[in-house]
Amino acid sequence: MRIALAQIQSGTDPSANLDLVDDGVRRAAESGARLVLFPEATMCRFGVPLAPVAEPVDGRWGTGVREIADRHGVVVVAGMFTPGDDGRVTNTLIATGPGVDAHYDKIHLYDAFGFAESRTVAPGSTPAVITVDGVPVGLTTCYDVRFPELYVELARLGARLTTVHASWGAGPGKLEQWTLLTRARALDTGTFVAAVGQAYPGDEVAASGPTGVGGSLVASPLGEVLAAAGDGPDLVVTDVDLDTVDTVRETLGVLRNRTDFTTSSRAQSRG
Repeated sequence: MRIALAQIQSGTDPSANLDLVDDGVRRAAESGARLVLFPEATMCRFGVPLAPVAEPVDGRWGTGVREIADRHGVVVVAGMFTPGDDGRVTNTLIATGPGVDAHYDKIHLYDAFGFAESRTVAPGSTPAVITVDGVPVGLTTCYDVRFPELYVELARLGARLTTVHASWGAGPGKLEQWTLLTRARALDTGTFVAAVGQAYPGDEVAASGPTGVGGSLVASPLGEVLAAAGDGPDLVVTDVDLDTVDTVRETLGVLRNRTDFTTSSRAQSRG
C-alpha cells in the first residue's frame, strides 16, 4: 500500500486549512497514494478558542474533506473539532473516501507539560479501525501514543497499520520522545505505524500551545524508520509491505506472548 503523510502547518482559518487538504490530497493522489494522512487539528490549530470553529462531521468542513477524498478517489484522515455534549469540543479524526465513512474521538487527552486539553476538549472512549483497500487501519491521535494498551487493542481488532495524527508540543527532548514513542508502538504490536504531525510554526506560535514540531515518520513493524520529514511543511509518500506484518508478529511474538494482569492476580502474588 502506498501512503502519504501531509505534514502541514494549520492556521486559524478552517477554509484556508481546507485548501491545504485539497492541495495535499491532490499531490498525494498524483503520486499514487491510496491513504492520505493529515495531522491533528488540521481544521484549526491549537492556541485559539476551538468552540467557535467546531462543527459536526457532516458539517461544512467535514463535507469539504469528503468531497476532496471522493474527487481524488483516495481515503483521507484529518483532524477536526466537533461539538461536545457538555460545552467542550471533541478532538476528532474524520476518515473518508472509497468505502470509508468513519470518525474517531481522541481518547487520551493531553493534560501534561503544563497544558490541560481536558478543560476545553471532551474525551472519546471507543477505539476505531477502518478498512482501506482490504487492509484494517487503526486510528489514534497525538497523546494516545503514550498509551501502549490502545495500540495492542487495535492490533487485536485486526489493525496491520496504525496511524497517529498529532500536533505535538514543542520543548526540550519532545521531538526525540515523539520519534521513540511511535517506533515503540510499532514494536509493541508488530504493526506499521504512520505518524503525521503538524509542521513547526515558529517560536511565537509554539508558545501558545501544542502546535507541532514536525518529524512525521513511518515505522516498520520492527521499529525501523522507513521515511521521515524534517520540521517544515512536507509530503512524505512511501510504500508499506503489509505482507511482512505476519512474519514479524510470528518472529517477535509480543502479541502471542502477552499476559493480561489483573488487580486480583497482582494482590495474590504479593500475598
